[in-house]
Amino acid sequence: MKKIYTDIFIDFDDTLYDTYGNAVIALEELFRHFDFGRYFDRPEIFYDDFWKTNVDLWSRYAREEITRDHLIVERFRHPLSQGKGLEPTADFCLQVSDVYLDYCSNKPGLVEGAHELMDHLRQKGYRIHLCSNGFHEVQYKKLAACGLRDYLDTIILSEDAGANKPSPLYFDYAFQQSKAPHETTVMIGDNFNTDILGAKHAGIDTIFFNRWPDHPATEPVTHEVKNLKEIIGIL
Repeated sequence: MKKIYTDIFIDFDDTLYDTYGNAVIALEELFRHFDFGRYFDRPEIFYDDFWKTNVDLWSRYAREEITRDHLIVERFRHPLSQGKGLEPTADFCLQVSDVYLDYCSNKPGLVEGAHELMDHLRQKGYRIHLCSNGFHEVQYKKLAACGLRDYLDTIILSEDAGANKPSPLYFDYAFQQSKAPHETTVMIGDNFNTDILGAKHAGIDTIFFNRWPDHPATEPVTHEVKNLKEIIGIL
């Protein structure tokens, strides 16, 4: 027998919105925009270092070890420093970041099955609350670009909460804003540490979207799926 839920907390980046896929395209556009080929023997030198640096910085940001401003500058300073003859000052990194975020935020790409899942949840009458650590101005542009805004009852961003997932302060704020009951709320997300552990510690059920096999669940979860379509069979 299915448990009855009334409210859905759902992550945005790489759960619904194909952040990685869209960013791959945006990075290529960025590389051409600044003609970085003058400094790198191969574009992959820049791309590979960016991804490694970006993942590390976002993990540290989620743990509130660094600020948003530090993340924005350093995720470009390190990969650009691999270029021959480049001196990536903080001002230049901010300029690069502005162009990158503009390219990223206008991409419409979604994870396969995202629209179908959101249609299903809306038809079933669930209240849907977006829970994201993403930057305020960027997330709203992404939502407009991908067409998901109208599905959402509440948008809960870490910058508004004053804390990042998985902090209990973030989830306290999410419950205050959404008015969702703990006992009938479930969290859907692809990041085990920020989405799933954060929700578990907040005392709610979880659906772990195991999109990245290199980052498996390290604790029991309520449900685990490999694609978004499987969630329709759970809810």
